[in-house]
Amino acid sequence: MSKIGKQPIKISEGVTVVISSDEVIVKNAKNEIKTALLKGIKPVLENNLLKLELINDSKQARSNWGTMRSLLANAVYGLTMGFEKTLFLEGVGYRVIKEGNDLSMNLGFSHPVRYKAPAHITFEVEKNSILKIKGFDKALVGQVTAEIRSFKKPEPYKGKGFRYSNEIIRRKAGKKAAAATGSTS
Repeated sequence: MSKIGKQPIKISEGVTVVISSDEVIVKNAKNEIKTALLKGIKPVLENNLLKLELINDSKQARSNWGTMRSLLANAVYGLTMGFEKTLFLEGVGYRVIKEGNDLSMNLGFSHPVRYKAPAHITFEVEKNSILKIKGFDKALVGQVTAEIRSFKKPEPYKGKGFRYSNEIIRRKAGKKAAAATGSTS
């Protein structure tokens, strides 16, 4: 039995769930998230609770049960509260500038790096070095954050580049430190 799959999902006020034969649509007044139904799962909606039932007891159906519950719970949470990820940019002269809804980033290259915001994603920039990515779709927020981080990943010697807010960069000793501790023959 899936400990996650058997938990019901409480549908918040202002969020509606529409169940069809092959997908579940979770929507609020402005946005909607469509989630394809995985094999072996049957969603049941009763009294503002969305429950997922197993159609057959195969290994794949049991695996899909918890996954489907997590996807639908994230859709409900995203439409009520929203998701947010934070990136910190470290490095002398590195900065993030919001231009309209898009980003322009100075990352030590000979040219600024531009990033066009996808639909339903908003950016907030604080102090030219803290970037907050917000949206209602958890997967899209994570994907956009990973794409922006890939422009300049943190390097291990000085820590320059984009890092997640909860990420710890393990620093390496440089040549001078390594030479000072080495023995002379």
